[in-house]
Amino acid sequence: MQIVRVYSGDDGESHFETLTPDQLAEIVFPIGDGPINLGRRPSPSVSDYHNAPRRQYVVNLSGTAEFEVADGTKVRMVPGDVLVAEDLTGHGHIARSIGDEFRVSLAVPLADQ
Repeated sequence: MQIVRVYSGDDGESHFETLTPDQLAEIVFPIGDGPINLGRRPSPSVSDYHNAPRRQYVVNLSGTAEFEVADGTKVRMVPGDVLVAEDLTGHGHIARSIGDEFRVSLAVPLADQ
């Protein structure tokens, strides 16, 4: 299981950070206000540079996702991997669904810090 955080740096760019399961456990409780969303995207598809719509964690349930930040760093996520999305400002990140399978993900809001 891979756990990756995408966050806004002081430079206005999004960056990745690898987290441990213990770090994830500290972040996810309590959950935040708002709906838990189950998303389904065709593959291949691309969502160009955008910011996270809210602090949330996203569990990849099926399909393969690839996320990219401005410096060209890419993270590929498969079922069971978790993305903690916290890049609410700045340049944002690119999200891709790759391969032939629909990408299904579960997005859970995080409490405000």
